[in-house]
Amino acid sequence: MTVVRSTLPDEARRVSCEALQDTLVDLLGLSLIGKQAHWNVVGPRFRSVHLQLDEVVSAARTHADTVAERAAALGVPPDGRPETIAKVFSLPAPKEGWLRDSEAVEVMTEALGAAVTRLRERIDATEKADLVTQDLLISITADLEKQRWMFEAENFPGES
Repeated sequence: MTVVRSTLPDEARRVSCEALQDTLVDLLGLSLIGKQAHWNVVGPRFRSVHLQLDEVVSAARTHADTVAERAAALGVPPDGRPETIAKVFSLPAPKEGWLRDSEAVEVMTEALGAAVTRLRERIDATEKADLVTQDLLISITADLEKQRWMFEAENFPGES
């Protein structure tokens, strides 16, 4: 059943909505990773890392909503169900239990970096299919790269 009809040709819609769905999964997963680390971070930089994690969670959730609404506007129902996320999510995640502040920073740097890499692939894939979707993915990438940079700077020059 199609509730909303897209103005895009079928193939362009398929490519765009696949990129949007994969991005939705990554963003919802990032929000869960961020909250898990937020609840379990410990160490001398607890407060700053704790607050920074909430910034990532908020950004990921806001972007997820925008991505889901774009998919719906193209006539494809977004799927953010827990079982969908659990089945296909593959970004780096924190270990169980307490997480040193430096470990929380490291896992967020890795997860954000992986998400950005995947977004860049989707940007390329949507170039001919749908410039509006591509533009959305570009803006999300810019924001996640900024978040990654801020986390990476937390652990400079790195721990040996």
